[in-house]
Amino acid sequence: MPSAALPAGTETLAVAPGSPGPPPAVPGGRRPPSRRPAGAVARSLVALTKPRIIELLLVTTVPTMLLAQRGLPPLRLVLVTLIGGTLAAGSANTINCYIDRDIDAIMKRTAQRPLVSKKGNVKPGEALAWGIGLGAAATLLLGLMANWLAASLADAAILFYIFVYTLLLKRRSPSNIVIGGAAGCFPVLVGWAAVTRTVSLPAVVLFAVIFLWTPPHFWALAMKFRKDYAAANVPMLPVVAPAATVTRKIFRYSCAMVAATLALAAYAGWIYGVLAAILGAWFLAEARRLHARVSAPAGAAAAGAKAAPMRLFHLSIAYLTLLFTAVAVTALLPWGHW
Repeated sequence: MPSAALPAGTETLAVAPGSPGPPPAVPGGRRPPSRRPAGAVARSLVALTKPRIIELLLVTTVPTMLLAQRGLPPLRLVLVTLIGGTLAAGSANTINCYIDRDIDAIMKRTAQRPLVSKKGNVKPGEALAWGIGLGAAATLLLGLMANWLAASLADAAILFYIFVYTLLLKRRSPSNIVIGGAAGCFPVLVGWAAVTRTVSLPAVVLFAVIFLWTPPHFWALAMKFRKDYAAANVPMLPVVAPAATVTRKIFRYSCAMVAATLALAAYAGWIYGVLAAILGAWFLAEARRLHARVSAPAGAAAAGAKAAPMRLFHLSIAYLTLLFTAVAVTALLPWGHW
């Protein structure tokens, strides 16, 4: 005998004896949200800080501290500065991800970031709170265990990256990375101030080195991902200018950068000066090579070649690492100074 029909909206699934049955419904007929694994949430929070970028920033901090000390600073101070710098950079990067999540969803390069990926386990409000918390922790750690000048410089880096680069320039000006890139130069000032409690001329020269290094480094990346930036309406220089113009500016900034590295030799010593000159010649040769490729008669095809700009991008990372390694090694040497 067929069972009586159930009233509309009250149908249920058959449940095997002894099974727990379906999860209880919440008001409105919706199922309760599934729990997010703590490990997945933690991984997403860490990913928001952009660890690979932080690694590059820290590469510049320790050598700067060695140069400021003319030797080994106290290990405790080095650790405090590194941890504080990591927290500060993580704060700025996380808040950047929160603000730019609309852009990140469009660009293939950033589509896997936690706030826009389907695999993400963090909500926007949580990301913002995480970023603010990291910044507060950086301020307190550097202020209480290093000095308040170092803490203030770390805060300035966070605020500059968020308000000047992310909110003011990134979506409006082709000079976004030129001016906004200054935020990535602050770690050398933080490291110097942590050791000396001042910001003196050598620290300013190191700031200038990274400031001038940033456009060639980032424009090379933007050349490859030009279509991504164009789709997101971000006016990076490779989006709004011909490739030959971009590479010409890359070469000019590279020349200015190498000049700044050589200016540091007056303080760091002649061995550093020799190493900086060799590394600079290497970088300029690659920058010149890239410009020659896109300026040739078949330049349009060369400009689109994936290997050309990315070769300079990867070389720029190696160059900065080796340059600051030279700073560190020569700062520890008992000889080699003027």
